Amino acid sequence: MRDILVFSEGFKCWGPAIEYAARLAGVCDARLTGIWACASPLSVAPSFEAPELLGEIIQATIALEREAAAVGPAFLSHVEKFGAHHAAWQVAEGHVPEALALAGNWHDLLVIERTEHAMWGSLSSVGNVVLGAGLPCLAISGEAPSQVPALDVVAIAWNGSSEALRAAHAALPLLHRARRIVILRGEQLPPAGMAAWQPAFDLESYLLRHGLRSESLLIPGGTEDEVGAALLHAAGEAGAGMLVMGAYGHTRFREWVLGGVTRYVLAHAGLPLLLRH
Repeated sequence: MRDILVFSEGFKCWGPAIEYAARLAGVCDARLTGIWACASPLSVAPSFEAPELLGEIIQATIALEREAAAVGPAFLSHVEKFGAHHAAWQVAEGHVPEALALAGNWHDLLVIERTEHAMWGSLSSVGNVVLGAGLPCLAISGEAPSQVPALDVVAIAWNGSSEALRAAHAALPLLHRARRIVILRGEQLPPAGMAAWQPAFDLESYLLRHGLRSESLLIPGGTEDEVGAALLHAAGEAGAGMLVMGAYGHTRFREWVLGGVTRYVLAHAGLPLLLRH
């Protein structure tokens, strides 16, 4: 992890995700970029012809963006207290998922806060970010106090899917810092194109090729909520400081309407979640 991106809901105070990301950047000796996004004036302009009102909205947006850009030194000073000695502050304009996807093109990881009290921290909003960001996302619970990233024990939710494969691969830099890696095995759902592959992909062997030893625990089946609860319980019993998992194995419509393991874990997890779609 050489470049970490952290999303900030505002620019007048810093939430737990900022502190966690700063500590993580310090641990990984990575560069940290804080980003705040302002809605484009064109997205809030009235549909009828009102050039004077549109002009006022544009001027207000420009003033707001200048105010946000001016807090750059304060951001750098804040994150340096937690170990992020190489940092930058970015102000973007546009829809948040699109702005984060664009910034994600030159970052390795996105850190975002999960809290129902913030516009982009709600369950559905974090889901939209994870789906659209195009890079691994580390979701931090806004209800838990900020802490030094606990990477001593890392759990991996594993079902053999493409999303789980991508998540495990994305987590490699963090897994190398773990003393113990616990694979939580659920029902195996290999990608359709790999269903007939022999031998099947073996996550333990893959990690071993990267110099990482792991152990496995079987997660009982059941409803999606029951599986999600079992994953969180097993991760807690193992003392995991992070849970790595693929996100949204079903279609987006089915996942949000019918629920899903990802949705349950996002809603109930107290530990950081490294998600990859």
